[in-house]
This record gives sequence, structure tokens and C-alpha cells, in this order.
Amino acid sequence: MDKIVIIGSGMAGLGAAYRLNNEGAKSVVYDKNAYVGGHTASWKDRHGFIFDEGPHISFTKDERMIELFAESVNHEYESVKAVMNNHWCGHWIKHPVQCNLHGLPDELVIKVIRDFVDVMNTTPDNINTYEDWLKNTYGTSFARTFPMEYGLKYHTAPADRMTTDWLGPRLYRPSLEEVLRGALSPETDDVHYITDFRYPSNNGFASYLTLFKKRVNVILEKQVVKVDPQTRTLEFIDGSKDNYDHLITSVPLPELVAMIRGAPDDVVAAAEKLACSKCVLVNIGLDRDDISDAHVSYFYDRDYVFTRLSFPHMLSTGNAPAGCGSIQAELYYSDKYRPLDKHPEELVDPTINDLKRCGLIREEDRIITSDYRLVQYANVIYDHDRADALNKVQEFLDEKKIQCCGRYGEWGYYWTDESFKSGESAAQRILDSL
Repeated sequence: MDKIVIIGSGMAGLGAAYRLNNEGAKSVVYDKNAYVGGHTASWKDRHGFIFDEGPHISFTKDERMIELFAESVNHEYESVKAVMNNHWCGHWIKHPVQCNLHGLPDELVIKVIRDFVDVMNTTPDNINTYEDWLKNTYGTSFARTFPMEYGLKYHTAPADRMTTDWLGPRLYRPSLEEVLRGALSPETDDVHYITDFRYPSNNGFASYLTLFKKRVNVILEKQVVKVDPQTRTLEFIDGSKDNYDHLITSVPLPELVAMIRGAPDDVVAAAEKLACSKCVLVNIGLDRDDISDAHVSYFYDRDYVFTRLSFPHMLSTGNAPAGCGSIQAELYYSDKYRPLDKHPEELVDPTINDLKRCGLIREEDRIITSDYRLVQYANVIYDHDRADALNKVQEFLDEKKIQCCGRYGEWGYYWTDESFKSGESAAQRILDSL
């Protein structure tokens, strides 16, 4: 049988291996880490707190994926009604803000509604950037005050440097009636695209990989450093080599292209244009669990060091010791737009100070644990360099018959189930070729 090699054991890599295994095609998965899962990883510290590598939840509507994940945790998962809120200039606002203006300064509300009415009655201008889309969708006042500010913190790139290819259902456009009701009353309907989700009862989000890990051959601590498509050979950091007939990879494209022997200069240059944010995760454990009513909080103010907060103990009681609560703060940077100019450890104290400033940590609270984790690849940045650069790289990889998958292998804004299915699609392309 042909030898199929997969690089990376995250959702995409395991999705590929799972698909191949179901068709009777064997594969071997190599991963540079000492654990399976890539970004789908969870850690338990010595105090009993469990943190994932970034906020992970499953809200897929795909019944097959729902059942696969449920089977993987022996149907032991929590079904949670999602609650999200926003923090802006001292105001806590129900999510999404555009439908929940009640309680904000009168002058701001008036400007937002006036501008929203104007854009409803205006034919959109040419929409070439994310900024264009925001202003033509919500009006200038709302766009500049909320999504453009949050986007700058989350994506690190300004809205006029980004395209709209990534949007999908992520930003809700309300009717005028919804805007008015939300301005007049604190009671509004839930209209966010995430209304409920599922999360494993035990051992963090990584538990969703249990089923797939059992069915595939994964070799850990085996980092690929060179790929030779001509001889179909892989070279590892320890000097060893392996051959392949078919190759699937979820390695981030800039790293992958740099590994490939004989990659043309224009392809290397294109890969270097692909931008991605990195994230410093600051994880906090407290001696109480009544920290927040929301599972996720978005922060718009630039003077708050973090962009988004999540509360792992609210996803499953197994994520924290009894009576304790946890906070995970996300701080975003990028080499291209906002370089990280200090050691991540230096961001722990500013994070705690800002958590106190917004009232989530009280002075009398006992902080049981605090640490940080640097995630080198977080969110793909859909700037104006992305499309042409990605096409150039994909054409080259297609020519070399290298199948890419996952968020960083396809350089897209993928959710968990999409990454898994991306791996399955890569496997299917090989199966079809056989």
C-alpha cells in the first residue's frame, strides 16, 4: 500500500487520519510536540485548574460532528446556554452591542441610531475593506466606537487594512426595530450566532480527541525540518529521515514553505506575506466561582491590556477545584502589525490589575494560580496581502502534490469542526487519487 504521512496531530491532522482509517488506508502522524492535539490542547496545573489553549467550545450544527465528539467523550459533556457580554468605558453591555444600546450615553445612542437609519436608506458605496463594510452596515458612529476598536485589538490590523472574506455569520446586522428596542429596553432577544454549545465534562476540551487518538498511529516529539517533494523524503530535527508516497500537513504555511527544498523565491516571498496574530494567554485561578455571569467578555477599551476573557470553570465544574473560579485572558499581537515587545511573563501583573479595575477580581480575592502561555499562531489576519499570497503558495503546493489542511494549513478562519472536516477533505483527495 502507498505510504501516507500526516504532519500535525491537531483537529485537522486527526481528521485526516480518521478518514483514512475508516477507508482502510493506514497512515502515520508525526508531531513535534510531546502531546497530541496541537491547538486542541488542555493542561491541568498543580492546583487542579484546567485551561485550554485559548477558549474552545463546540457549537457545530453538523449532526455527524456532534455525534463524533459526543462519542469521543462517552457522551459525558455539558450543554451550555451561551452568555456573552461587552465592556466599554465602564459599561457592561449585553452581546451584541448593536442590539443592546440601552444605558449607554444618550448622545452616543442618538448618533448610532441616526447613522444606522442613514445607511439603511443609502445604496452602499464600493466595499473594498472591512472598514467600508462596517460603516455601510452599522453607520460610522457605531463602526468607529465598537467593532473597529475591538477589531484592532483582536486582529491587530486596522479595519482599512483588512478584507471581508472572513466575516461569515460573525457580525450580526439587526433590523431598525431591533436597534430601537435595544436602545429603549434592557430586555432583548438573543441573536448571536452562538446561542448554546457543548463542552466535555472532564479533562478539558482536548477530551474531544480521545476517540481519534485511539484509532491513529501518532509519533510524538518528531519535528519535521525539511521536505523534499522530488524524492518524497522528510527529514527530522534529530537527523533521521522517512519517505512518503502521499503527504498531508497542517503545518502553518510560512513554516511549511521554509521547509521545502527548492521552493522558488517568489513562493517563499509570498509565504512571508501571510500574516497571523499570536496570543499571550494569561490564566488565573481564584478562591471563588462567582466571578462573572458571562462565559465570554469582549473588551473594547484600548487601555485594557486584554481583548477577550473567558471563564473555564463555567464550562465544566471539572475545570476548577470545588468553590473556585478561573479566568483566561487573551492578549493579541502580530509581527506584522503589533509586535510583542516584552516577555509574556511581564503581562501577567498588568492583566491582574486590569481585572481588578473592571471589578472581576476583588482586592480581598486570593489568587491561587497565575501563569501564561504564548501561542505563536492564533488568528489568520485577512489583510490585503493574503489572497494573492495564498494563491501563489497553494499553486506551488498543489504542483508538489502536498495536501494542506486546517486553520494554518489552509490559512483560513476555521472553527474546530471545520478544521476536522478540512483534514477529512485532504484525506479524501488522496483517496480519490488512489
